[in-house]
Amino acid sequence: FGSSLLVSSTRESICLLNFCPLTSRLARGPLKSSPKMAATLVVPSDITITEEKMKIGKRKVTLFENVGLLCMLPMLHIHQSKMDKYDMRAVLSKKYDADDTSNAADICRRRQESVRKSVLATPFMWGTAWTMTGFAWWSFRRYNYQSRLVALPFIFYGGTFVGRAVGDIVTGRNAEFARDRFLGALPAKAYYTSD
Repeated sequence: FGSSLLVSSTRESICLLNFCPLTSRLARGPLKSSPKMAATLVVPSDITITEEKMKIGKRKVTLFENVGLLCMLPMLHIHQSKMDKYDMRAVLSKKYDADDTSNAADICRRRQESVRKSVLATPFMWGTAWTMTGFAWWSFRRYNYQSRLVALPFIFYGGTFVGRAVGDIVTGRNAEFARDRFLGALPAKAYYTSD
């Protein structure tokens, strides 16, 4: 790369400069400044700030909650519209005053309970999907492997929906109010806007 910049012929050096992404930017001149910010700034959302204000200490995350958090897949945040497992752990590890009757404390407790139910329901989803896949594998034991490979992905995918329903019933998540489910789904972070 360094020797290509030292080519004596100007025609060769221009050709090499145009094919190199680093030097082609230098050959075209300095970058123009844009009126908008170049990067987005991620800040805590309103509900996260409220939780921080209302907490009185740390709550120990239980064993089953840890298992549920381990069963969650990593998340790529593009719009900051969902909570990942680290945000859920942060919500579950906050302790609130049980005697506080303010609206903010009630919202924080309901959000924490909704997140707890969601986390506890996750292992049921994966467990049911893998169990249904195992039963399908066993049912196809006398067939060739091609027939198993055709059926198993569909059985596993369908098992995640069945497992989600089973987990919601077992944890009582199917009986919670839509308001509580909405509070549990609010994102913990948001993009900074000047509004």
